[in-house]
Amino acid sequence: MKMDKVLGKLGIEKVNEGAATGAEWLKAKGEKIESFSPVDGKKIAAVTTVTRETYDAVIDKAQQAFAEWRMWPAPKRGEVVRQVGEALRKYKEPLGKLVSYEMGKSLQEGYGEVQEMIDICDYAVGLSRQLYGLTMHSERPLHRMYEQWHPLGVVGVISAFNFPVAVWSWNSMIAFVCGNTCVWKPSEKTPLSAIACQNIIATVFKANNVPEGVCGLVVGGRDTGEWMSSDTRVPLVSATGSTRMGKAVGATVAARLGRSLLELGGNNAIIVSEHADLNIALRAAIFGAVGTAGQRCTTTRRLMIHSSVYDAFKKKLVAAYKQLVIGDPLDENTHVGPLIDKDAVAAYTNAIAQVKKAGGKAVVAGGVLEGEGYESGCYVKPCIFEVQNDWEVVQHETFAPILYIMKFDVLQDAIAMQNNVPQGLSSSIMTLNMRESELFLSHAGSDCGIANVNIGTSGAEIGGAFGGEKETGGGRESGSDSWKAYMRRQTNTINWSDQLPLAQGIKFSV
Repeated sequence: MKMDKVLGKLGIEKVNEGAATGAEWLKAKGEKIESFSPVDGKKIAAVTTVTRETYDAVIDKAQQAFAEWRMWPAPKRGEVVRQVGEALRKYKEPLGKLVSYEMGKSLQEGYGEVQEMIDICDYAVGLSRQLYGLTMHSERPLHRMYEQWHPLGVVGVISAFNFPVAVWSWNSMIAFVCGNTCVWKPSEKTPLSAIACQNIIATVFKANNVPEGVCGLVVGGRDTGEWMSSDTRVPLVSATGSTRMGKAVGATVAARLGRSLLELGGNNAIIVSEHADLNIALRAAIFGAVGTAGQRCTTTRRLMIHSSVYDAFKKKLVAAYKQLVIGDPLDENTHVGPLIDKDAVAAYTNAIAQVKKAGGKAVVAGGVLEGEGYESGCYVKPCIFEVQNDWEVVQHETFAPILYIMKFDVLQDAIAMQNNVPQGLSSSIMTLNMRESELFLSHAGSDCGIANVNIGTSGAEIGGAFGGEKETGGGRESGSDSWKAYMRRQTNTINWSDQLPLAQGIKFSV
């Protein structure tokens, strides 16, 4: 399918408005931003960004819609989300291709991202019938206590370029069944994928007479995110991106006593034990390090390898890296696509320079690719360096396919190295030794929000809560009881007696 046909199927114009309240597109009135594909450097289309006036109009509409939407029975809201999942199944191919072309991830990963959206819709449908509370025994006779959960209102979703559609769906589909309305501020680097999603969901919502404003879109830059973070009409802001961005959002939201759900940077490690199945470990490490060209928050950035298997595993890594196909992500034979833009390429080359200056030894050399097929200037070589864990460059996240490897002799030392970074998102151990795996998962083990055994750091399922600790932000999205982040808890006490006994046995006579 040619890209012009893909854009046509998804309702993408040459110039698109960047503001919607559902099926209604507003005049965004701001500056135009152009979306260029990192695949070939070509312009895909342009989007008009929102002004403060247009942003306010979208938020106001979301507030108005909330008053009606929250009164719909949760299973009825779930039925609408079920239909969104069906629509995404219908548009999986063109949407997956647009995600791949606009962001640069491989076609299979583009399809996989849309499948994540479908999966979270399925999950949210079931959840719509399980928004449970608790009952508690009262200390007072003929009294009943229970707790229930109510929707918050307008949920603001700020998403990043690396997952241009999936992260929005993790938040919005759960928020919708909980009774909230959502306003999405996508990355200005991937606005067209967001507009395509808005077109798809708006059709479903309109067919079900969902109030206009339940699903809003505002395309803009940093200022738009700042408006949302400081907006008292938005009780919850869910933000995905760098730790630097998250600190700014968190501080601004906290200053108005709002809520923030932060999914920020990762500096993820795999520990390869002497008892590991090295073939499984290799597969996990390779996909974790080079998938999405190293532009996942769960990308494997560090490998701690036991000294007894270090040389053998290093040889396997070198041999596997030689087989990687770097090129057009729309070609299904490609393993590694481009970085998102030339700024990302500059960050990659700068990190390599820092590693070399610190004394890092190249195991697989990096570099920027040039020539036929690489005209966009965004293609780089996945590389491997032998390093020390405490080097400053290793302590920071570089959104690129740079893998750092290091030795260990004692498992506790490897766990300490893994934990000794500011970030705490995803972690893995490769071992067939039960005691080692249990230590890794114990209180003395990984300090990350995700800890895996014999699978890699990347590729989380939607059924579990996704998120991390420390500078990763502490947020949780997707499965388990993450739905509670989108609701407010209320404790209720009901007196069905003809008396008014007080708590703690207090006597009060009038």
